[in-house]
Amino acid sequence: MVKAKILFFYLSCVLFLPALAQENKALKLWYTKPAGQFEEALPLGNGCLGAMVYGGITQERISLNEATLWSGKPIDAANINPNAHKYLQPIRDALFAEDYKKADSLQHFMQGPYSEAYMPLGYLFFNFDHKGEASNYKRELDIQNAISKVTYQIDGTTYMRETFVSNPDQVVIFRLTATGKNKLNFTTHFNSKLIAKSQGKNKLLTMKGWAPVHTEPNYRGNIPNAVVNDTLNAMRFTSALRVLKTDGQQSASDTTLRISNATEAILVLSMATSFNGFDKHPAREGKDETALANRYSKRASRKSYQKLKDAHIKDFREYFDRVSIQLGDTQNEELETVDRLNRYATGKTDNSLIALFYQYSRYLLISSSSPDGIPANLQGLWNESIRPPWSSNYTTNINAEMNYWGAETGNLSEMHKPLFSFIERLSKTGAITAKNYFNAGGWVCNHNSDIWAMTNPVGDSGEGDPSWANWPMGGVWLSTHLWEHYAFNLDKKYLKKQAYPLMKGAVQFCLDFLTTDQKGNLVTAPSTSPENVYITDKGYRGQTLYGSTADLGMIRELFVDYLKSAAVLGLDLDFQKKVKEALEKIYPYQVGKDGNLQEWYHDWKDQDPRHRHLSHLFAAYPGASITSSATPALADAVRRSLQIRTNDGTGWAIAWRINLWARMQNGERAYDAVKKLMRFVGKDAAIKMGGGGVYTNLFGAHPPFQIDGNFGGGAGIAEMLLQSHQGYVELLPALPVEWQSGSIKGFVTRGGFVVDMDWKAGKLISAKVYSRNGGTCEVKYAGQLKKLDTKAKRSYDINF
Repeated sequence: MVKAKILFFYLSCVLFLPALAQENKALKLWYTKPAGQFEEALPLGNGCLGAMVYGGITQERISLNEATLWSGKPIDAANINPNAHKYLQPIRDALFAEDYKKADSLQHFMQGPYSEAYMPLGYLFFNFDHKGEASNYKRELDIQNAISKVTYQIDGTTYMRETFVSNPDQVVIFRLTATGKNKLNFTTHFNSKLIAKSQGKNKLLTMKGWAPVHTEPNYRGNIPNAVVNDTLNAMRFTSALRVLKTDGQQSASDTTLRISNATEAILVLSMATSFNGFDKHPAREGKDETALANRYSKRASRKSYQKLKDAHIKDFREYFDRVSIQLGDTQNEELETVDRLNRYATGKTDNSLIALFYQYSRYLLISSSSPDGIPANLQGLWNESIRPPWSSNYTTNINAEMNYWGAETGNLSEMHKPLFSFIERLSKTGAITAKNYFNAGGWVCNHNSDIWAMTNPVGDSGEGDPSWANWPMGGVWLSTHLWEHYAFNLDKKYLKKQAYPLMKGAVQFCLDFLTTDQKGNLVTAPSTSPENVYITDKGYRGQTLYGSTADLGMIRELFVDYLKSAAVLGLDLDFQKKVKEALEKIYPYQVGKDGNLQEWYHDWKDQDPRHRHLSHLFAAYPGASITSSATPALADAVRRSLQIRTNDGTGWAIAWRINLWARMQNGERAYDAVKKLMRFVGKDAAIKMGGGGVYTNLFGAHPPFQIDGNFGGGAGIAEMLLQSHQGYVELLPALPVEWQSGSIKGFVTRGGFVVDMDWKAGKLISAKVYSRNGGTCEVKYAGQLKKLDTKAKRSYDINF
């Protein structure tokens, strides 16, 4: 029986009210000693400002980031290898003559410079005049309220430090208190790995500095001029710390701010850069970063601490509290996070830890990707290195996209928006790259990008391996996110104004880039399968080929998305015809002799059969042209490919496996990947394990730290519980036996349906669908399919 009723209270709960979220104890990371390294510190952020709290006793260290602080300046896309397109046809000729060695060699002539790097702004230190040993130490991160807290006792006095990063006020707030016979006595100062100068004056502490004008990727090693500084042409930054309130004495001199004999001190930190857009020189055309930082600081200083805190919590929980998840084992929530991770590593269950990890993925997305800001990079928002791993850039052959896999299902659609603005910027530089490198229209993006919207193939103009340097499908993959956002929200204005033109440009590039193989099929040439190496039947180990399954799967997905968009908007009938004709001619998926989905045009072996990338399985996830219902034979081939690859790998690679096994509706294999993703690889791990996993602060370990493991893992957990890619909403499609009982509230599906459900003993007990937009909603559970004709803003109980 299907019963419909209007539930205004339900709507408010699903979207806004904190009543839906788990009890607060389930939403805390906590520890009994200070952090000793970055992967133990606790992250705070508002999408622009980032802070890592170490929680020291005699010295507190706060690592600081500002999302727009990058090395470099706007790129001159027109003059980056303008003759690259001249090598396109020779490479194709070599490929179709089966001379793969020559094709690999020629690919080097179609490369350009590396991306720039995301920079650390610096540190803020607090030095305390404590006398005696500390006891009852505790540091915690409350991810429901986005507040870090440190408490300990010394000589009968309880010391407390509370920190949060406010989105409404664009500042970092610190509150320090001393309760007992002793007072707060401390100094605070800035430091930076970049060129910077600090000054204390008029009870204000400032630091001004400059990013490098160029930074080489860390993996290039110790090479000359790896970091180039030029303060006349560099992006500038400013940080400013002022006292909002204290009952003690305060003074500032030289590079230090001092507070003495206080029971309370509240400080406001602001940060800003001269970044003024991807196409504006940050030195000559930059914003006034000092004026910006002072504006934020002064505005916040007019408010009380409680008003700042209340506004911060209200803003953050508007997003966070939309979703609740319970998976059982709540008794473990009383344990310290390190203990929980070590227990889980021994094989003990802790489903509540998995639920915490899921909500932590949402916490990190809210904290590193605000609606009007810069998209989350390879480390989200948090970085301490001048040459961070892989430049902490936007790696578009999986990692940048994976950051946003869970945004829509996790009821954080707004956090997806910075990626779309970034795609708009890429389309501008990418149009030049498409012409110069491929003699094509539309726009293209290759393997790496940065805040300057770089789109060229990387490789230092010939030094890079084609397997990763030469890969023009970044724009194709990114553009599939544009349709995905529409599919969940049905916002025609967004589709027409922003998504459709960008998708059409990416489609135009594909139409121009595709070429005909010797059988009359459309294929890509040159082509690679990201970062993997094939072995031909003659024994050659190569990287360049024609018609990789990954390329063609992504193009298929984009073409289908584009045609659906054009149909919704009723636009470009002639262009639609071209796309449909091309779609029909694309080289079909092939099943290899081992029953696997072929990665290469020919049935070649992989140099590494357990390679971390699963690009050839894109059509199964995040794409949907291979599904268990519509293409069962190909789905079987995907399963076989996953078996060959195994569930081991780097952090993000394991996360991809979770999602793929979920799409293949194998809950046990998906859960096995979850367990591997949750391997404790931190310094305090009782069992030393190799491969990917999580650090002490639950950051995803590649290793090193990459945040895509967090985001991809969260998306995979959601995919195990709810799917909607096959034209209907499916409840508990990949529920493992380990999750016998649980509930979710506020998860979102395509079509704009919000789902709540409870299950017990592995069986669905109740389900409810809230329809945001109206329309038909088909719901499937355990082989049964029920059809609902819904009205907008109504809730429907579903009984199976």
